[in-house]
Amino acid sequence: MTYKWNYQPPTQAELQERDRLVAELGLSPAISLLLVQRGLTTREAIKKFFKPSLNDLENPFLMPDMDKAVERLNQALGEKEKILIYGDYDVDGTTAVSLVYKYLRPYTSSLDYYIPDRYDEGSGVSFRGVDYAAEHGVTLIISLDCGIKAHDKVAYAKEKGIDFIVCDHHMPDETLPDAVAVLDAKREDSKYPYEHLSGCGVGFKFMQAFAINNGFPLAELEKLLELVAMSIASDIVPITGENRVLAYYGLRQINSNPSIGMKSIIDVCGLSGKEITISDIVFKIGPRLNASGRMMNGKEAVELMLAKDSATARKKSESINQYNDERRELDKKITEEASHLIAEQSKQEKDQKAIVVYNPTWHKGVIGIVASRLTEKYYRPVAVITKSSEFLTGSARSVVGFDIYAAIENCRDLLENFGGHTYAVGFSLKEENLEAFKKKFQQTVAAQLGTKDLTPQIDIDAILDFKEISPKFLRDLKEMGPFGPENQKPIFCTRAVKDYGTSKLVGRELEHIKLEIIDSLSDSSPIIHAIAFGMSRYNEHIKQMKPFDICYTVEENTYNKNTVVQLQVKDIRIHK
Repeated sequence: MTYKWNYQPPTQAELQERDRLVAELGLSPAISLLLVQRGLTTREAIKKFFKPSLNDLENPFLMPDMDKAVERLNQALGEKEKILIYGDYDVDGTTAVSLVYKYLRPYTSSLDYYIPDRYDEGSGVSFRGVDYAAEHGVTLIISLDCGIKAHDKVAYAKEKGIDFIVCDHHMPDETLPDAVAVLDAKREDSKYPYEHLSGCGVGFKFMQAFAINNGFPLAELEKLLELVAMSIASDIVPITGENRVLAYYGLRQINSNPSIGMKSIIDVCGLSGKEITISDIVFKIGPRLNASGRMMNGKEAVELMLAKDSATARKKSESINQYNDERRELDKKITEEASHLIAEQSKQEKDQKAIVVYNPTWHKGVIGIVASRLTEKYYRPVAVITKSSEFLTGSARSVVGFDIYAAIENCRDLLENFGGHTYAVGFSLKEENLEAFKKKFQQTVAAQLGTKDLTPQIDIDAILDFKEISPKFLRDLKEMGPFGPENQKPIFCTRAVKDYGTSKLVGRELEHIKLEIIDSLSDSSPIIHAIAFGMSRYNEHIKQMKPFDICYTVEENTYNKNTVVQLQVKDIRIHK
């Protein structure tokens, strides 16, 4: 894939601010410039950024209905009512259920949880779930990561004498469900200072309010921040503001004192002895937990997080790992089938700014992953659709800068249901509406994208000389984490690097290059290790000792307890 490199040289004012921070705070020049570019220019702002504090968490009672939610929960606990914790089957939903269940477990024996079946019930609150609650004598359902659009299910529960507390972070409709309380910072009437919480994050805020109201110390709740960090990483919400604090302390918990279930999944992922990062959750831990809900039932992910002994946790982890292996085979097969369908499309179809592919036999559990892979491959908004029960089910993914939720919402007259975020949406529709949806979706995307160039882009934060990658630079860079949406890991560029003479092809098909390179423009360049995945096409040029430019992130690679700096190359540009 050909990338467009974007680099905006620093202004004179930014360079002056950089130099001031270097002098005042003793930070490395490159890191100081990054902070300036991210709007962090005061000692207080930088201290708060580098050293997040739990004291900076927002007051949970600023969220609409929080007082009502706490009052109803207190009543249920006081009267020993049966409470059902209900959450979706993805990582955000299962971590949210695990957190609330774990925290409330010491206060009541009348507690149960429920994860809907992806295939029989679909996402969110289901009628079957409400029936389960009624059959088991439940009088209060706490829904997590779902429920904001479940008007009919909440009303159905009310008919059966069951109250609802909805904890969600998705966009609400103009009217809210008729629940006892609806906790969602995205409510139009919300004055809560931070609206980008994950579903698990909203559950945490509810439990925080409950603890404050009852005068309970927060230490036990804070031990569960590992679950919030998991949800923040896996649900790809911004790692800014309150989420940054929650992710920071959640990662610290994971690395210092993980729960039995968390330690077990870390072991199965081959991450033991390594410092766990947001990236490890996104690419290794999260997909395994998600595989439980994709291939079987998300309840197993909750059972893992609630495990009280190592043997149970190990058994659950290995089972979930097996699901993940099956999921990988399946999504590879379906991605190839979808790519073949796209290749066979007419020229008119190929010129569309959005891709829609449909096959009634595709596995519902992996179409979201397939949509992500196709978006990455073709750099277009993509909707992948399959058949599920009496409806078609779709999953849409987007490219940077395009709000696919708004595009899907524009087609709501053709849909049975939809929900999601800016870059990822799930939806369902009747089969007879498929062609009309496809046409309207593609027209909507074309109108909103206009003449925008659909070439993938790499935004370069700074030009770096290899000799600037010092131990101090690495320490300061690490302090900028955790990285994620809206606090992305910085991408650097070094120009005119060349092979030290020891670079080589690696990988099963020799598709990657393991580089040992030097900065040819420097008289005293260190030898830098780097990995360029899938870039073997550049090997011949590199082995001829010709200069080339690279853009990359700086990583620390731990092997046999030894940590070395390794650049992860995003793209190579050869000198002609």
